[in-house]
Amino acid sequence: MIKIVSFKICPFVQRVTALLEVKGLDYQVEFISLSDKPQWFLDISPNGQVPVMVTEGGVALFESEAIVECIEEAFAPLQADVSLEQKALNRAWSYLAAKNYLVQCGTMRSRDAETLAEKSAKLGTAFDKIEKALGDGPFFGGDQIGVVDIAWLVLLHRAQIIKDHTGYDFLEGRPKTQAWQAAIMATGLAQKAVAEDFEEAFTNFYLADVTYLGRGMKDEAPHVAAVGGCGTAASGCC
Repeated sequence: MIKIVSFKICPFVQRVTALLEVKGLDYQVEFISLSDKPQWFLDISPNGQVPVMVTEGGVALFESEAIVECIEEAFAPLQADVSLEQKALNRAWSYLAAKNYLVQCGTMRSRDAETLAEKSAKLGTAFDKIEKALGDGPFFGGDQIGVVDIAWLVLLHRAQIIKDHTGYDFLEGRPKTQAWQAAIMATGLAQKAVAEDFEEAFTNFYLADVTYLGRGMKDEAPHVAAVGGCGTAASGCC
C-alpha cells in the first residue's frame, strides 16, 4: 500500500492525499513532528520535508510536485483526452496554487490588522487570476473535477475554515471563486484528505491568540513566541 509521511496541517500533503482520494487509491498516513524529525524520515527525504510518498514498490518520492505528477501518470487520469496544451495549462494553474500555500499560511498567522491586509492583498492577486480563468463550472474544467481543482482545494478549504470561525473571507468580491469553493467543498474531498482532528489542529495554530484572526481581529497583540508550523522558520513542508 502507498504510504504518505505527513505533518498534520501541511498544505502540500493535503494536495497529495486529495489526489489519492479522488482517484480512489488506498494509502496510509504516518504523521511526524517537524520539530523532532525521526532519523528514518531524514534517511528517505533528501530535503527533510514532507510530504514523502513511499510507493507500493518501496521507492520514497519527495517534493510534492513530483509526487503529484507521478500519481497522475501512474493511475487513470482525472480527465481523459486532454490536449498537451491543456495539460501544460493545468500544470501551470496548479503550480500557481502551490506557490501560494505558504503565502496563505503566513497570511493566516498575521499578528495585526496591517499585516493581515498587506498579506491578504498579495494572496488576493492569485485569487483574482483564478477568478478571471474560471468558466461556468462547477469545476475548473467544467463538470468533471481535475488536477487544478485538487491543487486549489487546499487554499479553498483553509479559506472556508477561516470564514467559518472568524467571518473573514479571503474570497470576498470573487463570486466565481466562491461558487467554485462551494462545489469543491461539497465533494467532501477536502475533509477526507486530512486527519479527523485536522480542523482542531489547524485552528489551534492559525487562530491562536498570537494571531490577529485568532484574537477576533482585535488589534492588541500579545508577545508570544512562534511555534513550528507551515509558513514558519521551523516548517518542514515543501
